[in-house]
Amino acid sequence: MYFCGDFYNIMTLDEYISLHTTPENEALQSITRDTHVHILNPHMLSGHVQGRALSMISHMIRPKRILELGTFTGYSALCLAEGLAEGGQLVTIEHNDELEETIKRNLSRSSLCNLIELIIGDCKSELKKIEGPFDLVFIDADKREYCTYLELVYPLVPVGGFILADNTLWDGHIIDAAYDKDKQTLGLRAFNDRLAADERFEQVILPLRDGLTIIRKIK
Repeated sequence: MYFCGDFYNIMTLDEYISLHTTPENEALQSITRDTHVHILNPHMLSGHVQGRALSMISHMIRPKRILELGTFTGYSALCLAEGLAEGGQLVTIEHNDELEETIKRNLSRSSLCNLIELIIGDCKSELKKIEGPFDLVFIDADKREYCTYLELVYPLVPVGGFILADNTLWDGHIIDAAYDKDKQTLGLRAFNDRLAADERFEQVILPLRDGLTIIRKIK
């Protein structure tokens, strides 16, 4: 792939990154299109670059079991499932029952669908019923509850296991005083602060899309 200088002059950095990132497969492209056409708040979709990052992280870890909190339309679940070890399983929880049929239809677009178990219900309630261990957890549900989710998944993750938390920069609102009364922003600030002071974990925030925190359980 080669672009002339004039092309670079009109290209944004995000566009450059996307052009130089492995493309989505057809199933993921279809989910992206359908989500933007039919679903409210399509920006909640992980999208191309973050999806490839999730897939890459999963491939690095080769998890036997993955737990996802917040399915939305199924895009991120399929990305994460790409890195499952042989015989692996991904369990994903979505609270919005109106999305159930959409999720099932989207997952069925991929040969990985048989590796994914969808649970429709409240994450906090369902987490109390689920048995671990999970080598990788992806938190992408109610931002006000991230601290609670962290404590609930902690016993489900073995030492050396990984947790990913999405939206931890929250479109820059995390450091914007204009959002000091916004409950979702406050929830994410509390999560980031608690995590930074918690000796049970090591973590790094990546400025990827809306902020992605990679967490490793060490105690």
